[in-house]
Amino acid sequence: MITMWKGAALTKMSGPTFRGRNYSALLFDMDGTLLDSSAVVKRVWTTWAARHGVDATELLATIHGVRAEDTIRRFGPVDVDVATEAAFLHQQEMADVEGIVPIEGAGALIASLDPNAWAVVTSAPRSLAQARLRAVGLPIPNTLVVAEDVERGKPEPEGYLRAAALLGVPIEECLVFEDSPAGVAAAKAAGAHVAVVGDLVPVGDGMISIFNYLPQE
Repeated sequence: MITMWKGAALTKMSGPTFRGRNYSALLFDMDGTLLDSSAVVKRVWTTWAARHGVDATELLATIHGVRAEDTIRRFGPVDVDVATEAAFLHQQEMADVEGIVPIEGAGALIASLDPNAWAVVTSAPRSLAQARLRAVGLPIPNTLVVAEDVERGKPEPEGYLRAAALLGVPIEECLVFEDSPAGVAAAKAAGAHVAVVGDLVPVGDGMISIFNYLPQE
């Protein structure tokens, strides 16, 4: 049996196909890739920056795709309690889903895939990832790799390597969808194929460039 989506096809034997090429699995970042949560991120982190006397513009320019605790360590005061601050930010983000929307076509693409042929790899904590996916009507994947699952977050490749291992496929046969510099760096370091979503990252040789998941004309 073959499940078709205009742009992706799946067979139980061959795995998903995207833009005419077959892969063993599709691995997705979440924020900025499957859904747009930028309005929430800006509100919450701007407030945090003001509390700590941090330049919000500089912080927001580097935050995307990075775990909260890593950003806190980078921008917080020397004696910052990372765990306490991360918990505060998590609480604020969990309470705010206003303005979160899915990337066009993401739901249709995911619906076409075998549940064991795709994963989400996000820098968000598990509860926040699940809340945001539910907020936009996207399913919780069988394989969900989150902030607390890795020792070293993006741009390190650990998350993507873990997802491929959990799915039982070689990372070299996976296509990663990413939108941030840290995420693309992680995917490349892992050895995966890369599809860049949006325009935050220059598209290099061999990469796919997309702005949504709508079928190509």
